[in-house]
Amino acid sequence: MEIELSIIELILGASLVVKLVMLGLLLVSVYSWMVIFQKLRLTRQATDDFNHLEDEFWSGKDLSELHRDLAKKYDISQGPMAVFNSGMKEFKRGQTKKGVSLLGLSDSASRAMRVAQAREVDRLESKLSFLATVGSTSPYIGLFGTVWGIMNSFLSLGSIQTATLAAVAPGIAEALIATAMGLFAAIPAVVFYNHFTDNINRLELSIETFIEEFSSIMNRQLSDVD
Repeated sequence: MEIELSIIELILGASLVVKLVMLGLLLVSVYSWMVIFQKLRLTRQATDDFNHLEDEFWSGKDLSELHRDLAKKYDISQGPMAVFNSGMKEFKRGQTKKGVSLLGLSDSASRAMRVAQAREVDRLESKLSFLATVGSTSPYIGLFGTVWGIMNSFLSLGSIQTATLAAVAPGIAEALIATAMGLFAAIPAVVFYNHFTDNINRLELSIETFIEEFSSIMNRQLSDVD
């Protein structure tokens, strides 16, 4: 308890600039954790949705039947399922048009799926740049607060004839808290930025593979109809 009180006293006794630095780092850290929890939920949901999509896709159903079943069970307007939904919509729309070649119909559906894929990846990657910025700049912001606090501590020694460790230690200690807070904000941001980037890249690759598989099955069905 004594350590906690001494840290609080050091923070309260810091200079205005150091206090502003620590307050800014605290706010950034809180918002970073909000983004982290949001991204954990989004990426987990997207992964689960894609797993459900693949399970249904390889069940052997006809594409039109699969589309109807997925629409009944899940929200196919967003997430990885929106990729399949976009492809099927374009596929059905093309079938109603006259003079559309099989190759043109397949290409049109593939383009629609890639647009939906890009939209989904963009949704998952939103605010990741904020985590990257926090991870790269927070230690320097904390270091700035530390340098400023130590500078003030040494400047105050100019008015003291005999400099002792007891005179300079509190100022240096309060300044080092700014660096600690910078690291406290940066480390989780870097760890989770790398975690989310890896998960999203793997999901994007899986969706890319799914689009190719979907296109192959669609081409086979079109050839059978023809």
